[in-house]
Amino acid sequence: MKNEKTYELVLTALFTAIIVIMAFTPLGYIPLVVINATIIHIPVILGALFLGPKKGAFLGFVFGLTSLINNTVNAVTASAFVFSPVLAYRMAGVSGIFKSLYICFVPRILVGVAPYFVWLLIRRIVKGENRAGKVIVDLIASVILFASVRAFLMRLFPEALNAVVCTVIGLVVGAALMAALTVGGMKKESANIALSYAGLAGAFTNTLFVMSGIYILYRDAYAEALGVAGDAVLDIIMGVVAFNGVVEAVVAAVIVTGVGLALARVKPLYSGKGQKTEDAA
Repeated sequence: MKNEKTYELVLTALFTAIIVIMAFTPLGYIPLVVINATIIHIPVILGALFLGPKKGAFLGFVFGLTSLINNTVNAVTASAFVFSPVLAYRMAGVSGIFKSLYICFVPRILVGVAPYFVWLLIRRIVKGENRAGKVIVDLIASVILFASVRAFLMRLFPEALNAVVCTVIGLVVGAALMAALTVGGMKKESANIALSYAGLAGAFTNTLFVMSGIYILYRDAYAEALGVAGDAVLDIIMGVVAFNGVVEAVVAAVIVTGVGLALARVKPLYSGKGQKTEDAA
């Protein structure tokens, strides 16, 4: 028991160090031609899966703290104030402090909580005899991949490919994934897909809560900072969610699955109160 606690303490410190390094260096981003996909949340997701939601929430807090520091000390974008209570105070007064603290910390803390419970849910569905549940799980993954491929192609080739072509290519890729998941579902190892869904859930949690928080709390100030009309803010936010959010979610799913499977050979995933999982997912 003592060795286990020491191991978890070391792993928590390791994930914390990785978050800090990623946050203050270019290592926290993957260049994908038309977007720099954020991957700083990935150590938080992995921490939730291997150390539990409590330590995951702590890692999420660290993620939020690095965001606050970065946007306060090195405010390189006009919208940096939404993550910085100091800058927000100058624009919105005392209320801006609490608004920015919410956007900075709440979504990031949830990134360290939601993936664990999504992993538990998907693992139980896939390993059980609920065929309808398996089909729904596979369909969700296929739709997400379709949306990601379509958005990526439309942004990468805005003139060469029209929306119809991008949609068709996305449908083909999504259908291929659905077929692969259906065939793979006959194998016990298919339970590993729960790791992929944990990655998706963590990335989407960050994107959805941050962007919805900006719209609800800072719509007018955000529009002013970007130099657009207030009515255009919703379109901008939906664009970020539909493109950046989906692409980053897919990237997170791939990395969390790969790293998670490798790390699971050394340490079992967290399953609550000292219990160990029997497999990687």
